[in-house]
Amino acid sequence: MQINKTKFTLVIMGPPYGSQSASSAFQFCKEAVENGHHIVGVFFYQHGVLNGNQLVSPTTDETNLPQHWAALAHKYKFPLEVCISAALRRGVVDQSEAQQLALTQFNLTTPFVLSGLGQLAELSAQCDRLVTF
Repeated sequence: MQINKTKFTLVIMGPPYGSQSASSAFQFCKEAVENGHHIVGVFFYQHGVLNGNQLVSPTTDETNLPQHWAALAHKYKFPLEVCISAALRRGVVDQSEAQQLALTQFNLTTPFVLSGLGQLAELSAQCDRLVTF
């Protein structure tokens, strides 16, 4: 029996800690790719942009969700897009934005990248299912 493979885009609106949504999204994503489905991309929006913050430092008995997202995206070659407007409001910036804003530091970790809502439209146009967490 052949299983139909689905192309998913995920939208994460919850932070890495204090909410179950990012963790549930990660588990969904991991199961999907391990079962042969394709992730077109993951878009982090609202408080979800905090998943790309390299300064997140969970205690030793907690999972480092941002590191897990990075490893999974690297292994299965899908982008981790962070809404630039939501990120700037929450103090998450990449090196380029930090230079533009004359900030001395940046904290967006790789492979997360800043992008706009236009990228979310692109990701949703390329997928079979858009799933929001």
